[in-house]
Amino acid sequence: MNIQLPVPQDLRETIARVGLRALDRERSRELARTEVRDLVSAGIGRLRLPRSAGGFGLDWVASTEILLELAAQDSNIPQVLRGHFAVQEDLLWRADAESDAAPDARDLVQRWLARLAAGELVGNAWTEPGKGGFHQSGTVVSESTDGHVVNGVKYYTTGAIFADWLDVTARDAAGRELAVLVRRDQSGVEIDDDWDGFGQRTTGSGTARLTDAVVEEAELRGLNDRFPYQTALYQHFLLIVLAGVSEAAARDAAALLHERSRTFSHANTRTPRTDPQLLQAVGEIDAVAALARAQVLATAASLDAASAARSSTEGAQIEAANAVELATGRAQVALHRPVLEALTRVFDVLGASGVSQSRSLDRHWRNARTVTSHNPWVYKARIAGDHRVNGTAPVRLWSVGEPDAAHTPSAEGPTGAPEKVTPGA
Repeated sequence: MNIQLPVPQDLRETIARVGLRALDRERSRELARTEVRDLVSAGIGRLRLPRSAGGFGLDWVASTEILLELAAQDSNIPQVLRGHFAVQEDLLWRADAESDAAPDARDLVQRWLARLAAGELVGNAWTEPGKGGFHQSGTVVSESTDGHVVNGVKYYTTGAIFADWLDVTARDAAGRELAVLVRRDQSGVEIDDDWDGFGQRTTGSGTARLTDAVVEEAELRGLNDRFPYQTALYQHFLLIVLAGVSEAAARDAAALLHERSRTFSHANTRTPRTDPQLLQAVGEIDAVAALARAQVLATAASLDAASAARSSTEGAQIEAANAVELATGRAQVALHRPVLEALTRVFDVLGASGVSQSRSLDRHWRNARTVTSHNPWVYKARIAGDHRVNGTAPVRLWSVGEPDAAHTPSAEGPTGAPEKVTPGA
């Protein structure tokens, strides 16, 4: 696929090179440290930054085109980058919202935009083990002689092990939920590469331990003050991964069938690549890859609409955020079955040779199964149905953890009674 977008040629070439050792990294579970840094140097982290701030000024549709190409080369890396893009999106939202704000607030946003333009990378550190994170973070920000410090344990810290900064959810002494940016290269931050999932094995989604990690007071921001479609943006990146895996599987199936020479005595043709049944199987895989791509680009368009709403009324912002939350959820529901089925069809194309460990074709299914297990689709289907039938708006900011006596899961979600909108919208 040739991306015709206003990005430097070296970024395109760097994306192409990412795939050269992707299979080796998968086999040995080697983190793509060099590849991630090469991509950041080439500008992957600046896609959404305005040109005036040192970026490429791309919208979400154009950015997604590039990220889809990257996902087809190595599905782990777009997931590594999603926390970075979320913080970047929040900065862009604040840049508009705080245009009339105090000089200190404007200066902070501009300082962060400059950091991202210079190639600094942000990783995610939201989810916590056990009860932590269910309605209230177990990670705590407190005052100290150094100003403010953060203490807590995070898991599923995707991208953090590659990053310069961690985007951390925490609470203060008053119980206020915060999102704080913590510098990684300090003694109070320890990250373990202990993610043991059978798919997306090199995302670095392990444990982060924060022990009196210093954070500047200016970096303490209310979690509910973040841009209103952040969980939808996180889901969008998982959809990018799913579509990239589908494209990679279609590519592998076609290439391996084209070079295959052995066939069965009862096959349709002497040459496997002309066998109509095998061609049909590849065609089905290709169709699902195209479907996944179309769905992801549609959710990207919803993200662009939500982003554009930052200059509108609060009501318009909420409406656009609800729309993109529903769009990403519907896409997850719509894609999970056909994608997983298509990834098993790869083995129908190749016979027993397709299960060779040297090819690791099972990685496509494992990677797809892993991202479809995040933010489970069954809840997204229920939310879509509740919206269609009852006009219930989706929960835009939710959490996961072990409930206790004070917090029982309910259809109301973590922020109280759901909003109501027109059924069938």
